[in-house]
This record gives sequence, structure tokens and C-alpha cells, in this order.
Amino acid sequence: MDPKLHKSNDRVFGGVCGGIAEYLEWEKRMLRILTVAAVLFTGFPVLVYVVLYFAMPDDPRKPFDLNDYRSQ
Repeated sequence: MDPKLHKSNDRVFGGVCGGIAEYLEWEKRMLRILTVAAVLFTGFPVLVYVVLYFAMPDDPRKPFDLNDYRSQ
């Protein structure tokens, strides 16, 4: 299967770090910690994160929604 870069359904804020970690097969928590550290020391990743938030597509796999299984 060809991996695609997309926002993760395992979201803390937007799903960008989770999606990048899934694509690179890294641990999500570590990438999030590195991103926060980079923001604190440089501030630059905030701009990159915002651009990626709008540029990256959502995960094509639908997240679990309990309302899909409730009767009408």
C-alpha cells in the first residue's frame, strides 16, 4: 500500500503532527514533543503548522462515531 500524507484521526490539535508521524512511521508523542520544543525555541513551526493544517487532506478512513450505530 502506498502511504499518503494526511491529517491523523488521532488528533491533539488539528492532526498535523499525527499525520506526519504516521507517514514517517515515527512515534506520534515524540514528534509532538519535538514540535512544541521547536516552537518554544524558534517560533517558526507555528507558521508551518498552520500552512500544513490547511494544505493536508483529512484522513480518508472515517473515525469511529457512535452515532452511526444508534438507531434512528
